[in-house]
Amino acid sequence: MKQFFKFAFASCLGVFLAIIAFVVIMISIAASAGSGEELKDVKSNSVLEINLEKTFPELTDNVAERSFFKNEKHLGLGDAIDAIGHAAGDSKIKGIFIQTKYLQTGPATASVLRQALLDFKKSGKFVLAYADTYSQGAYYIASVADRVWVNPNGNIDFKGMSTEMPFFKDMLDRLGVKMQVYYAGQFKSATEPFRYNQMSPQNRSQVHQYIDEVYETMLGDISKSRNIPISELKDIANSGHFNFANEAVQYKLADAVGYYDEVLTEVRKKMSIKMNGKIPSVSLGDYAQSYAKTKRSGKNKIAVIYAEGTIELSDDANGKGSEADGAIEGHRYARMIRKLAQDADIKAIVLRINSGGGSAVASDMIWRELMLAKQAGKTIIVSMGDYAASGGYYIATPADRIFAEHSTLTGSIGVFSVVPGFQHMMKEKLGIQFDTVKTGDYATGVTTVFDLNDREGKMMQASTDTIYEKFLNRVGEGRHKTRDEVHAIAQGHIWTGTKGKELGLVDEIGGLNDAIRAAAAGAKLSDYRITEYPKLQEPIQKFIAQLTGESDRGDQLKMNAIKSELGELYPYYEEVKRIQQMKGVQMRAPFMINRF
Repeated sequence: MKQFFKFAFASCLGVFLAIIAFVVIMISIAASAGSGEELKDVKSNSVLEINLEKTFPELTDNVAERSFFKNEKHLGLGDAIDAIGHAAGDSKIKGIFIQTKYLQTGPATASVLRQALLDFKKSGKFVLAYADTYSQGAYYIASVADRVWVNPNGNIDFKGMSTEMPFFKDMLDRLGVKMQVYYAGQFKSATEPFRYNQMSPQNRSQVHQYIDEVYETMLGDISKSRNIPISELKDIANSGHFNFANEAVQYKLADAVGYYDEVLTEVRKKMSIKMNGKIPSVSLGDYAQSYAKTKRSGKNKIAVIYAEGTIELSDDANGKGSEADGAIEGHRYARMIRKLAQDADIKAIVLRINSGGGSAVASDMIWRELMLAKQAGKTIIVSMGDYAASGGYYIATPADRIFAEHSTLTGSIGVFSVVPGFQHMMKEKLGIQFDTVKTGDYATGVTTVFDLNDREGKMMQASTDTIYEKFLNRVGEGRHKTRDEVHAIAQGHIWTGTKGKELGLVDEIGGLNDAIRAAAAGAKLSDYRITEYPKLQEPIQKFIAQLTGESDRGDQLKMNAIKSELGELYPYYEEVKRIQQMKGVQMRAPFMINRF
């Protein structure tokens, strides 16, 4: 009888879930039919409102946390730049109103957005900025404005740049967890949080060098826009002041102190709208959907592949996780590149990288398919975003040419392996001991319940060194350098895009459009069109996959809730989760939070 009720309940539950899925699909179809590709309406004499407080994926909607229940797009960097550029020539748009308190992008992305606003100003249209308070990154963007407003009780956070790195060694020691670390490269600092309680001299030196270069770039840009000498900007940053509203005006960081309604009065004047009249406005996201994108014609295509997020390796080449957005899954990207290599209409591939690396196996998998595509006659060009480091640089090595932004974090040519050992914790903290029977000395393999002995440790280090040597050779082949020349600038050292160009790791300083033009030139194309990859699932498809258990990202709702609760502390939690999910040898850049 128990079995009968058990199967009856299971059947009812299955039918119930099927009904829910059917209803959800019908709702989605109805919504799609109602909206389709319909363009948003923009009124004449409108102001374009720009709020940059959300993260910017490289490709619109290429984020893991996209929700079926929220009908909103996560605007991609390329579409954002295109929208700002289109607004410059749109007679309906009279100016831009920037309202950004803080920024969730890296310095390279911020620089690209800022340049787009500078290009917009060439149209002669106004740009105003207002915020209650400005983070340093937000102010970097706002400083392009004709007039910068700040709330009377607000301030501008302008204190220089810093990085923060958490160290877990004491915690792990207290728990009795032994992190067995094997690495190649004296600057490969991604494992330092497990080994030390503070940065090594080598890591401190390279991070200092990186943030100094990024800081100088930021100061130079602000200096040009605000007409303040760089030396004065440094004095302001080092003064210890909070740069409250009146001080900000005094130091010429801002032009005016006022409340939101007072800024709106200025906007009305700029737009010749009567006092207290409604200001027609459109958000950047909606504006990006208000016009048909210009599409090139022609049979020949240039494929732009967006490789952003951690480089991962799913458990099953055809199974869970391989279609996840916001990550670079090895099997998925290998299949994608293989298909493009076999497409006669694809003449060139532009790989846009925004990644600090990840799995060495997945990185090599992607490298292999890019090399095969190159052998098939495809021109390969790489464009680097905020990050293209470690595994992110490894997948760049097949490129005919590499473009980077000035503040791109690149290099970090090195590898590491981490094997957590729980033997002491199990025995001393929990009273659990393990024993084993085996047919040979190494039959247990790499396990977390027994600490590795000296011979096993030497084998792990040898394996790590072997992959490092492969990394050096891959870079050498791609950049036409000897192994020793690469080793001299490798060893896990991070570099800016500017320094990377000096060292020969990068060919040109430029953005994605520069890379696309180079791809067209390399493939000798004058008439071509762009196709973008990966092709993203619709939110409803992701929702059904999670509902039916076909996606290992079904816990995304839980992760979103944790992110909401932890706020600024979430990156630390995320790093711990990454540690737990590491498989095999890793090519990862150092974990850093830039105070930008």
